[in-house]
Amino acid sequence: MRYVDLSAPITASPEGTPEHFRTEITRSSHSEGAAQARALLGVGPELLRDGEGWATETITRLGTHDTTHVDAPLHYNSRIAGQVAAAVDQLPLEWFFGDGLCLDVTAMEDGRAITPRDLDAALERAGRSIEPGNIVLLRTGRDRFYDAPDYMFRGPGVTPEATRVLYDRGVRVMGIDAWGWDAPLDRQAKEARQRGEAGVFWAAHQCGLSYAHIERLVNLGALPAAGFKVCCFLLRIEGGSAGPARVVAIVG
Repeated sequence: MRYVDLSAPITASPEGTPEHFRTEITRSSHSEGAAQARALLGVGPELLRDGEGWATETITRLGTHDTTHVDAPLHYNSRIAGQVAAAVDQLPLEWFFGDGLCLDVTAMEDGRAITPRDLDAALERAGRSIEPGNIVLLRTGRDRFYDAPDYMFRGPGVTPEATRVLYDRGVRVMGIDAWGWDAPLDRQAKEARQRGEAGVFWAAHQCGLSYAHIERLVNLGALPAAGFKVCCFLLRIEGGSAGPARVVAIVG
């Protein structure tokens, strides 16, 4: 077996990251840890191996959606199909470990959202079909722009219709190696303003289904179309709309 890490590292945001999406981390050195040990417990550096205390990191700013993460239904709407939408800590654990399918849609242009026909074509190219409980990952190739200032505006995204096809075939967790599951929001916003109607902007998120999706995946190019397991357990944030996740594929 081999293990493929599909999660981006949590690191301080590069210059140019929009204010609402920034991640900030403060680091404390071994010498600072030694000073803390003396102050808190009266243990001097002479009692520490190499005179060093603990090194620590404090994440001073991290949104639940600002790294590789799993969106819960609560993120989409407060109620879905007449029921209170589930938060991340209420989702079944069995959703997040299962047989994976990785569908290659790298030929899709930015903004041309994936339709049911596109899904079926990708499945045909892979020689695969979807089984209930599969975790379906869409490889767009946009992870190569992960640190680019325009990352959030790249990728094809997925239509509500394609999302429903996956859901109707028994998929409860689906993922993408782009900033978001929907088509780029700047394009959707422009269309929504032009048409003046609800249901255009953020259409796949708000398609009325209680499902979870993984956004901001990386390394999908290292996966076969099938023959692997996906493990995507997320942080158990009470009442959370999303949870950062360490997503790993187990191949073989």
